[in-house]
Amino acid sequence: MANEFNRLAEEAAVYQSSLKKLIGDGFVIYNENALSVMRRILDKYPNGCFDMIFADPPYLLSNDGFTCQNGKMVSVNKGDWDRSKGFTADLMFYEEWLRLCYALLKPNGTIWVCGTQHNIYMIGYLMQHIGYHILNNITWEKPNPPPNLSCRFFTHATETLLWAKKTKKAKHVFHYDVMKAQNGGKQMKSVWQIAPPHKNEKTYGKHPTQKPLALLHRCIQAASNRGDLIFDPFMGSATTGVAALQNGRNFCGCEVGAEYFEVAQNRLRFLLGD
Repeated sequence: MANEFNRLAEEAAVYQSSLKKLIGDGFVIYNENALSVMRRILDKYPNGCFDMIFADPPYLLSNDGFTCQNGKMVSVNKGDWDRSKGFTADLMFYEEWLRLCYALLKPNGTIWVCGTQHNIYMIGYLMQHIGYHILNNITWEKPNPPPNLSCRFFTHATETLLWAKKTKKAKHVFHYDVMKAQNGGKQMKSVWQIAPPHKNEKTYGKHPTQKPLALLHRCIQAASNRGDLIFDPFMGSATTGVAALQNGRNFCGCEVGAEYFEVAQNRLRFLLGD
């Protein structure tokens, strides 16, 4: 596994020398469009190279609406990267990166994909159409979600994670006993109550859709082994990378935004004591 990461790092330094990136002890991160990076990696690894993928794609919810944050009404707009381009274009975008992830995943690897009601049904349909076999849909319950300002429907308090493997017969990794031990000796259910990111997770800055480290720790500990290579095509502030390194895994990630890439590299450098 370590040899595989070393090869990926060498390829990043030579074959992908024109791409903006940072290579460190156990990680390679790119300040580039994920689709471009994935195509370049696929050129060198036509049979896949990643043991696990965690994808937290743009939900495409920046529609000039409002939400509540810290008791105040704020815009939901996060940036042009989160704006919908219409149903057909959004569908094509999701399908393209899901197909690339499928190709880059090892035969027995698994993928986690995050979403809400706004995009998860589209994602689930596409995943099954491409050939993924869905293992679980995990409901992440947020203990203290922002209130619903319109008072016209129920408060949104959950996100969904689809966990899937490449084929039904693939022999995926699942550390059942580890999850059972973390759940007080009982089988862990598919509803997880996990708080949003702690303040100390945003020391170097934050991403508007940042996931909590606790969520990534659980996914990584459940579905990968030490030394495995984990990929995040939309890494944001590199929470997946931090959790991967803390759990003895290697990491490769992409973030197109320069501001968030800087946050990501500072988090990873601090973790490694650089």
